[in-house]
Amino acid sequence: MKICVLGAGSWGIALTKLLATNNHELTVWSIDPEEISMLKEFGQHTLKLPGVMLPGTVEYTTDIEIALKDKDLIVMAVPSPFVRRAAKKASEFIETDKIIVNVAKGIEEDSLKRLSEVIAEEIPQARIAVLSGPSHAEEVGKCLPTTVVVGAADKGLAKTVQDTFMSDFFRVYTSPDVIGIELGGAIKNVIALAAGIADGLGCGDNTKAALITRGIHEMSNLGVAMGGKPETFSGLSGTGDLIVTCASQHSRNRRAGCLMGQGKTYQEAMDEVKMVVEGVYSAKAALALSNKYDVDD
Repeated sequence: MKICVLGAGSWGIALTKLLATNNHELTVWSIDPEEISMLKEFGQHTLKLPGVMLPGTVEYTTDIEIALKDKDLIVMAVPSPFVRRAAKKASEFIETDKIIVNVAKGIEEDSLKRLSEVIAEEIPQARIAVLSGPSHAEEVGKCLPTTVVVGAADKGLAKTVQDTFMSDFFRVYTSPDVIGIELGGAIKNVIALAAGIADGLGCGDNTKAALITRGIHEMSNLGVAMGGKPETFSGLSGTGDLIVTCASQHSRNRRAGCLMGQGKTYQEAMDEVKMVVEGVYSAKAALALSNKYDVDD
């Protein structure tokens, strides 16, 4: 397939390597000219994913029209706060029935919409799927065994995306529960932020275990109230993603939370992590959704 990856952060670059290794034709787009110049010169993202070398066949551009021209599938890999802006910018260059796979995790703070809903509003002509699960870019970039789930209401669409991403080390399951998958992926970042704060305060493993366990319960309650399936929250995009994000050394949400627990503001923590910490944005949305759906535990 001819594939465009919108967003050249660590996750976008890791998936670019995966898809290029699967013999697809890849074009990476970034709004940042310096980022594109770096990728062209070094064949890797030296700041966000150093050491993960990309095949020489990958193309890079800051021109979104060129990036999207004649593509079969678009991977939306921009951070969640910028998904609407990127979708709006891309919309006029995406033809009817093209496939978009959203891999960002979050909830739009103002509208409280899931990211697939945001994309559907801006690009109504596309077919939209979501991909989520315990999958840190640092490990996917090194081809370490990873398992994720693709969500789409259309079974045929889910199967196409599954076949596109599946590899010897990257196993892909499918599910029709888009709501549950997206909410699990967004809310686990909030809980990971809290787990990091507990670590920064020196609260210990008992506290973290309590946070994770109660987090699963609260995430599931809200997700079911919004139309998700209970079993989704015990799966890869729920419990699986929550465990890795609360415990991993690669977790930006946990690292930011740890810095906050040590006394830094959330802005200072994000500046030190040097990446978008999506749990900071999703926390307000999660609270607003829990109030909207009258879920308090």
